[in-house]
Amino acid sequence: MAAPGTPPPSAPETAGADSGGGSGENRQLPELIRLKRDGGHLSEADIRNFVHAVMDGGAQDTQIGAMLMAIRLQGMDLEETSVLTRALAESGQQLEWPKAWHQQLVDKHSTGGVGDKVSLVLAPALAACGCKVPMISGRSLGHTGGTLDKLESIPGFSVTQSPEQMLQILEEVGCCIVGQSKKLVPADGILYAARDVTATVDSVPLITASILSKKAVEGLSTLVVDVKFGGAAVFPDQEKARELAKMLVRVGAGLGLQVAAALTAMDNPLGRSVGHTLEVEEALLCLDGAGPPDLRDLVIRLGGAILWLSGQAETQDQGAARVAAALDDGSALRRFQLMLSAQGVDPGLARALCSGSPTQRRQLLPHAREQEELLAPADGIVECVRALPLARVLHELGAGRSQAGQPIRPGVGAELLVDVGQWLSRGTPWLRVHLDGPALSSQQRRTLLGALVLSDRAPFKAPSPFAELILPTTTA
Repeated sequence: MAAPGTPPPSAPETAGADSGGGSGENRQLPELIRLKRDGGHLSEADIRNFVHAVMDGGAQDTQIGAMLMAIRLQGMDLEETSVLTRALAESGQQLEWPKAWHQQLVDKHSTGGVGDKVSLVLAPALAACGCKVPMISGRSLGHTGGTLDKLESIPGFSVTQSPEQMLQILEEVGCCIVGQSKKLVPADGILYAARDVTATVDSVPLITASILSKKAVEGLSTLVVDVKFGGAAVFPDQEKARELAKMLVRVGAGLGLQVAAALTAMDNPLGRSVGHTLEVEEALLCLDGAGPPDLRDLVIRLGGAILWLSGQAETQDQGAARVAAALDDGSALRRFQLMLSAQGVDPGLARALCSGSPTQRRQLLPHAREQEELLAPADGIVECVRALPLARVLHELGAGRSQAGQPIRPGVGAELLVDVGQWLSRGTPWLRVHLDGPALSSQQRRTLLGALVLSDRAPFKAPSPFAELILPTTTA
C-alpha cells in the first residue's frame, strides 16, 4: 500500500551560507537563479525552496527554465545533487510494500537510447525470475524514445496507475511500468518535461536527481542504471558517462539504495527497429526468445547483474542464465501479457499480441500509412549505422516532441534491413522508413544516407554494446 510521503517543507526562516553571499534571509527565485548562474553553492534550504515553488506554481516557466540552464552550465556538487534528489522524491507519496518483498524489489533505468526497448523485455523477464519490479518510467526526451510512449502505442495501455493499483499488479503479475503522476514524484515530472524543451537534458546532476528521485520512492533493494555513451547518447564520451555513473552510485548510496551503473554503447541503434510501435514489435520478438542479438545480450546482462546484486543469484553469469531461460521458455512473455491486461489492454488483444506472428502483430498495432526504402549507394561492409541522424529524421517525421505534451505519431519509425559487420551490395535496400506524411525530403534522404557508414574490411561480428559495470563500493 502507499503512504503519503513527507511533503516539501515550507520555506525556512533563513538560508544557509554559501559562496554566493546573501543576507541569510530567504532568497527569492531570481536571486537563487543568479547565484547558481554565477557558480555559487545552493544550500539545502535554497534547493527545497526552488522545488517548493515548482510544486505550488510560484515558479514561472521562464524561471524553471533559467534555473535548469544555470544548473546545466555550472553543475552541482554531490551535496547539492543529493538534496535535489531527496526534495524531488519527497514532493509526493512514498510507495510502501510488504516487508517480505524487500529483497525482491528491483528495477532498471536507462538514460535513453535510440531503439532502446530493454525495459519492455527486462521487467517481465525479472518478474518471471521471482522479482517485483515497480518501474516508474518516462517519456521521450530529446531525440530518444520514451518507454511510456512505446507502451501507449498498444491500444488501451494505461501508464497511470495509483499506488494501490501498483500493489495489486505487483502481487498478481510481478511487474508494472507506470508514469509519474500528481502523487508520484510530481516535481520531477514538471522538471522532466521542461528539460526536454530547454536543451538541459545532458546535465549530470539533473539526470541523477531525476532518475534516483523516481527510484527512491519505489522502496527498492537494487537498481541498475543503463548509462549510454556514444554518438547518439546524452554523453558521447565514455568518460563523461562514467562521471554520471559514479554520481548515480554515490547519490544512491546516500539514499540507502544499492545502485550499480552499466556503461553501454549507443552509436548504432539498439536492435533493428526504431519508433514506438516498431519497438514494441521487436520487444515481443525478444520475449519470444528471438530478436536481434544485441538487444537480447543487453537484456540478459543487465538482468543477470540485478539478480546477482539483489542476492537472487550467486553470480552474474548465473543470473544471466536465469533471465535467458525466462525468455526462452515463454515465462517472460506470459508475464508481459499479464501486465498488458492488468494495465488496461483488452485481454483478447493482449493474448493475440503475445501469441500471434509478427505479421499478425503489425495488424493489431498502429502503423504508418507509407513505407519508403533506401538503397545502398556502394558496395562495402556495414561499419556502422549512425543512430543520431536516423533519430533526428524520425523526430522530424513525428516520432518525437519539440514541445512538452506534444502528441507523437506512434507508427513512425524505421527498420534496419542490415546488420553491422555484414557485406552490403550497391542498390540493396538497407533501411525501411515508416512515415505518415509526404515522402522523405531530399535533405532527409541525404541525412539518412549519411548514417550508413561502409568500409572495405572483412565481415565481422558486431560487439556487444555492454562495456562495463560500476558497482557500489561495498559490492566492489
